[in-house]
Amino acid sequence: MSRPAGIDFNRLYADADPFGYRTRWYEQRKRNLMMAALPRERFARGWELGCSNGELTAALGERCDALLGTDISAQAIALARLRVGPVSRVVLEQATHPAVWPSGQFDLIVFSEVGYYFEPGAFEQTVAALRGSLAVDGCLLACHWRHPFEGAQRSAEEVHLALQHSLALPSACRYDDSDFILQVWAPDPSVAQQEGLR
Repeated sequence: MSRPAGIDFNRLYADADPFGYRTRWYEQRKRNLMMAALPRERFARGWELGCSNGELTAALGERCDALLGTDISAQAIALARLRVGPVSRVVLEQATHPAVWPSGQFDLIVFSEVGYYFEPGAFEQTVAALRGSLAVDGCLLACHWRHPFEGAQRSAEEVHLALQHSLALPSACRYDDSDFILQVWAPDPSVAQQEGLR
């Protein structure tokens, strides 16, 4: 992501778990909901944009034949490497998006807890580029905190609305509660139909 004013992510990750991903039930529950929302059991090639300290990365790695995790913070990447361990199918890279962009397409893109940090121009470029990085049969999962906080450039609702317009895909599922929005876009949204149940 572009570097938002006033937030030093490397300094933030001097704490190995600054958001409580490893300790809070809130985070564990959210992660479980995200994994359950994925419309396929396995993915050939996934990309987690903003992998933080690797908690979600570890779970996604179990569902992907190959997974790329990127983060703006070199310190976050170091923590994610410790969390994931020597799993050859998971590649972790420090990157500032959209200036640095991975090649090829992905059948899973996870855009979680990052959309509000981008400066306006970078956000528009990123959202547009995500569509091009999504394989024809791919899905994108987004999840964002609904409450205002220092450093946020836009709300969760604004992030998801921009994704909806750019992706131009059916919403496979959407979960809203008082704290976050979780949404998946996919060209074939019905798991039952994929498995021949209807």
